Amino acid sequence: MSTLTTSSVVSPRSALLAGAKVAAPTLLSIFPFGMITGVAAVSVGFSEALSVGMTVLIFAGASQLATIQLVTTGATIAAILLTATMINLRFMLYSASLSPHFSTLPLHWKLLLGYSITDPAFGMTIADLNERIPQQLKHWYFIGASGIIWVAWVVGTILGTILGRGVPPEWSLDFAIPLNFLAVLVPSIRDRATVTSALVGALVAIAAVRLPFNLGLITGALSGIAMGMLMETLLKRKERSHAE
Repeated sequence: MSTLTTSSVVSPRSALLAGAKVAAPTLLSIFPFGMITGVAAVSVGFSEALSVGMTVLIFAGASQLATIQLVTTGATIAAILLTATMINLRFMLYSASLSPHFSTLPLHWKLLLGYSITDPAFGMTIADLNERIPQQLKHWYFIGASGIIWVAWVVGTILGTILGRGVPPEWSLDFAIPLNFLAVLVPSIRDRATVTSALVGALVAIAAVRLPFNLGLITGALSGIAMGMLMETLLKRKERSHAE
């Protein structure tokens, strides 16, 4: 539960610092995650500039890891783009939740805020945005949270790319890519719908592993999404029938 009070956020500076403070605990995982991502990227052949540039441009760990993994397996550009798009669809939901707070801001603020949305930034700030932060300071609060996350992620990646060139190939650090990707995905598996969709997606991906152009991964992902939507629909119908 947040200990933030409305009286403690009275200026852009105080809102910025409050946002950074509320997001600070997430740096314990974001910084090392960025380092491992940087090491993994250069270990599979990415240049330091490309690794850091991708981090700055994408600023989305899950899709970045998926992109690196797909590149190493020789996936087509279409498959990479489709996978990254599907992974990032959740940001549409985040944006919809944040829109009432930022709808009156100038375009440059909206673009900056849209770029800076991440899972931890959204999760750590949404309750305070809904209840505690004055309307005129909400964007400063969110940028404070997302900004400190961005710095940790980029600095971690830079250090990872520096260290990555000195890591012997026999260490096989590219194996860290799927492991970190799993670490991102596993916490989201919380109920029957997500468990079922994850199992279906995994089984279909395994069954379709011999499809050309690495389409097995895309097929598995689409199957998992479809099953998740079906499970959500069935569970909602069941809840409505019980309510009646």
